[in-house]
Amino acid sequence: MQSKLLLTALVSSFLSVANGAALNARAASDIFDPHIISPNASTVWVVGSVESVTWDTSDAPVNISNGASVVLKPAESLTPQTTLAEGFDLRAGCVNVMVPESVEPGEYAIILFGDSGNISPPFKIVQTD
Repeated sequence: MQSKLLLTALVSSFLSVANGAALNARAASDIFDPHIISPNASTVWVVGSVESVTWDTSDAPVNISNGASVVLKPAESLTPQTTLAEGFDLRAGCVNVMVPESVEPGEYAIILFGDSGNISPPFKIVQTD
């Protein structure tokens, strides 16, 4: 009787671990870390203008679990500064953003959040004359 209970417990534990591994493998395959195409190192944005953020969607999964956002941060800082867009579909590959009037000219980067964050190369934001 005890050996039957032990066998049942072992089989149940094995199935639980195997099921968890399968779920983890499926979740890992749905992570989307798209390469940001623009802005890039040669990009110059102007304060107050509407600009496009674009990324590669060639390997996007069918299901993306999190809402997306685009955040602006100073290039030399680890701290995001301003959310420029949110709630769009990462599979679109592009979103237009307004460069806030409050942004000081300098070097910045874009963080594209969704299933995984990706950071653009540093680019310039300038003030109009």
